[in-house]
Amino acid sequence: MIRDYTNIAANERTFLAWVRTGIAVIALGFVIERFNLFLLTIAGAVTVDAERLHLHRLEHPAGRYGGAALIGAGVMLIVISTIRFIHTARLLARDEPYTARATSVSLYFLAALLLTIAAFSAYLAIV
Repeated sequence: MIRDYTNIAANERTFLAWVRTGIAVIALGFVIERFNLFLLTIAGAVTVDAERLHLHRLEHPAGRYGGAALIGAGVMLIVISTIRFIHTARLLARDEPYTARATSVSLYFLAALLLTIAAFSAYLAIV
């Protein structure tokens, strides 16, 4: 029997949830990047000036660099969650008590990263 199995399993489930979130953010970045490439291709193929003008308005710098930014944010999310998982596993392996302040820095950083991703996604939805 593994000592403190419920805590270890909860740590692994939390880590996997963060990895799934990071993969979803990376996938969103790929979708934005490919959609922008699709718009550029369509805009080059359209011969009518009014339709070309409309498609060029849809193309936005946020779409150009937003996909890459979301891909980078997703990778950072996975890296940070891996560091947090290892740190929490080491804390669970020790027999001495610890305070929640030991993990608060990574939680604040993850919260700031997720809020940035959410704000950027909302900006892309509006533009």
